[in-house]
Amino acid sequence: MKRYQKNDEELLALYMSGNNACMDMLISRYKAKVFSAIYVVVNDRYIAEDIFQETFLRVIHTLQKGKYEENGKFLPWVIRIARNLSMDHFRRTKRMPMITSSEDDDVFANMLLDASNSEESVIKDQSKYGLRDLIKQLPAEQKEVLILRHYGDLSFKEIADVCNCSINTALGRMRYALINLKKMIEDKAVYLQN
Repeated sequence: MKRYQKNDEELLALYMSGNNACMDMLISRYKAKVFSAIYVVVNDRYIAEDIFQETFLRVIHTLQKGKYEENGKFLPWVIRIARNLSMDHFRRTKRMPMITSSEDDDVFANMLLDASNSEESVIKDQSKYGLRDLIKQLPAEQKEVLILRHYGDLSFKEIADVCNCSINTALGRMRYALINLKKMIEDKAVYLQN
């Protein structure tokens, strides 16, 4: 028998009526995605943990003030808050972000790419370390969409909400990211084979 699982809106309504466990459920549900979105920018596990906590403190504060408008976009809203706090930290420290996971492993070592077209197929076959170096060379907007899509596992609609752009813009950034990666891979084929 399949157990009924409450959606985000139901959990939010229950939280607002005093059931604090519902916020714990929402945090557990989206912890990996939100943490990944933060870590991609700050590249420090401890700072990412602080920003993660600050993100959900802001979420709770906004909910308690009644300023959240329920429109079925809880995750993109939370990721936008996390991204903004991360970018604020990045601007304060003026550091260039590196891309690793919370265990200090290469994010792209675990990244699963859908080999549905030739660009993605070429990328999948390349060395993970060479790929990481190439991804660092992408323009910030393209890198962000690529990471949110393939590591954060967000839909293009969610990415568009997080990046405050249209879905077509998010799709275009992904397309250009893949084209640029393919060109860099072809230009540096010898480097990636080592």
